[in-house]
Amino acid sequence: QVQLVESGGGLVQTGGSLRLSCAGSGRAFSTYNMGWFRQAPGEEREFVAACSRSGARTRYADSVKDRFTISRDNAKNTLYLQMNSLKPEDTAVYYCAARPGAWSTRSGVYDYWGQGTQVTVSS
Repeated sequence: QVQLVESGGGLVQTGGSLRLSCAGSGRAFSTYNMGWFRQAPGEEREFVAACSRSGARTRYADSVKDRFTISRDNAKNTLYLQMNSLKPEDTAVYYCAARPGAWSTRSGVYDYWGQGTQVTVSS
């Protein structure tokens, strides 16, 4: 089992940047494939980015490709999401998630979730 805690959210203007962190504790962090998801008010939770156990493989939603970068530091048990060129439509609660199985873009297959961190992009 792993516990996840996100941080780094906040209010930023259009075009600005934020870096989200997701700190893991418990069972070995490096054994989990990780993902970032987001949920805007009234919307379903959607995939943002995924990262393999080593961090060597990554995948992004089309809406964030070339703007967001997912990475991890297994020595620090931490997952990151660097978000650049932010847009108002990026406003949402961002969640990190972990699963011991194969990495995935589907939120329903992730076993462990953080509490979320709010990102608000003003126009």
